[in-house]
Amino acid sequence: MVSDEPSVPHTARIWNYLLGGTDNFAVDRAVGDQVLVGQPALAENARLSRAYLTRVVRWLAGAAGIRQFLDLGAGLPTADNTHEVAQAVAPQSRIVYVDNDPLVVSHGRAVLTSHPEGETVYLEAGLDDLPHVLREAAHTLDFDRPVAVLFMGVLGHIEDDTTAQNLTRAAMAAVPSGSYLAICDGTDTSPEVVEAARIWNQSAALPYHLRSPDRLARLFDGLDLVDPGLVPVTRWHPDINVPDIDQYGAVGRKP
Repeated sequence: MVSDEPSVPHTARIWNYLLGGTDNFAVDRAVGDQVLVGQPALAENARLSRAYLTRVVRWLAGAAGIRQFLDLGAGLPTADNTHEVAQAVAPQSRIVYVDNDPLVVSHGRAVLTSHPEGETVYLEAGLDDLPHVLREAAHTLDFDRPVAVLFMGVLGHIEDDTTAQNLTRAAMAAVPSGSYLAICDGTDTSPEVVEAARIWNQSAALPYHLRSPDRLARLFDGLDLVDPGLVPVTRWHPDINVPDIDQYGAVGRKP
């Protein structure tokens, strides 16, 4: 757990800076700029990853008919947040954001406004206590009906593959058939990204561990991958054609 101390780099604020947000301090921008020296495209890649989230949520609320979303490790609100995208398609959608950082949670509660037909809440909780998360989320979500579980850019903070797999499996075990798992994370598919992660981990409070696409794919064991499967996020139902980036994503359906 990290504080809102302006002299300490903060992972959520660094990412907010890379996304073009304003909820960050000079120390966060300094780390972000240092990372950008090694990978100048990182800020654009961050925005492309955010665009993937938008397309995934729009697809889930539209084509898949999902009306409940559990966004785990949500981070600081920026533009096109999960509830905004889902409720633009289906105003009755219910969204639970979860983050273990009190700064993120307090800011989210202050700025996020739900559509009156739906509901949006922010929970302060850690992914290391998923049973607690699920108990609290059940005040808003009906776990007898399909739920979309989102892990967007957060599983890289879990170094051990087995721990990450156990987390996704436990989350999907709690939701019924017809639910979905959506993931986006950085991959070790280029030397530039590996170096950027090394620089990030020297300064950021919460280290980030890259995985190969094969290792990410194992997080979907037992689920039916939605076409086109696990791909660079720019290839997942793209709105425009842009080059591939070292962020991979997929959506899987629970049979």
